[in-house]
Amino acid sequence: MASSCAVSPSVRTEFLNPISNRFFYPSRNYHRPRSKCEMNRRGFALKGIVASGVSVVGSSLTPEPVQGAERLPFKPEGYNFWTWRGRKIHYVVQGEGLPIVLIHGFGASAFHWRYNIPELAKNYKVYAVDLLGFGWSEKAIIEYDAMIWSDQVVDFLKEIVKEPAVLVGNSLGGFTALVSAVGLPEQVVGLALLNSAGQFGDTKAKTTKPEETVLQKFILKPLKEVFRRVVLGVLFWQAKQPARIESVLKNVYINTSNVDNYLVESIKLPADDPNAGEVYYRLMTRFMLNQTEYTLDSFLSKLTCPLLLLWGDLDPWVGPAKATRIKEFYPNTTLVNLQAGHCPHDEVPELVNKALEDWLSTLAAKSSLQTV
Repeated sequence: MASSCAVSPSVRTEFLNPISNRFFYPSRNYHRPRSKCEMNRRGFALKGIVASGVSVVGSSLTPEPVQGAERLPFKPEGYNFWTWRGRKIHYVVQGEGLPIVLIHGFGASAFHWRYNIPELAKNYKVYAVDLLGFGWSEKAIIEYDAMIWSDQVVDFLKEIVKEPAVLVGNSLGGFTALVSAVGLPEQVVGLALLNSAGQFGDTKAKTTKPEETVLQKFILKPLKEVFRRVVLGVLFWQAKQPARIESVLKNVYINTSNVDNYLVESIKLPADDPNAGEVYYRLMTRFMLNQTEYTLDSFLSKLTCPLLLLWGDLDPWVGPAKATRIKEFYPNTTLVNLQAGHCPHDEVPELVNKALEDWLSTLAAKSSLQTV
């Protein structure tokens, strides 16, 4: 249900802002002076607490064109399926060794890791799972909540992976990976986030809501619901058109050479599911607008494993300021800055794969020292 990425400007929350807005706003030319990118980032300045602590000094990598990279074959029928809570869940698995579980972002699928799976599978056992409601997983008509996907990943680790693993997530998948790592600390030995969704808590935010009046409850609220359905129905139809998908992808990829038919098809095909439109509506109205209770700091404060941040610094919605703040908040962090947009794993996969493998080797070394 990848075209669920289309969102109206009113749904502008930081939790999923980078993905949601990229499928609504008109195309922009990102081959522009850096100063304008910096101006965009100022709109997402982070608020709240400043934590102390020492972090690992990060590095910066510059992209080069992908040439001859091995790619996961695209299968319209999908790869493997697992039944979770009576729902069909799609996943890919390749390789042998320490398990790595890849979790896609909002509107994407396991196929978004097409250049990462074959390379990482040379030394590791790689899983890529489609979150419920996305990709080739079932388009379940349920009330979606941020915790539904972390529950899914935790059970996937218990029932399918069945051994210590590293979680890797992009955007929404990054926040899901973080919550899952906190939920199953005994099995998650490392966590890598790529331009993760999520926001830090606002200590000044009001927690109480005013009581609804009779007019609001029985007249205005139903009318608002009808209006939303009409508007979001139009947006959903627009967002799943191939030309539109290609256009908006080029909005968030700084180097657009990997925006190809494979990627467009992997987004369009799930959107043709009969339930995709209703899932999209529920995500936009019930999930996207109610995320303030789930904050990055609340979960980072409970995290116990090493953290790697692979950050596309040219992301127009989630700039490097967030990565810096995460690093300041959580001491056991390695930060690698990448000259890429919101999806560095697909835009500059060779750099992401190299940085991830280097970090994994340090995890292995530390583990060996601890067992001596």
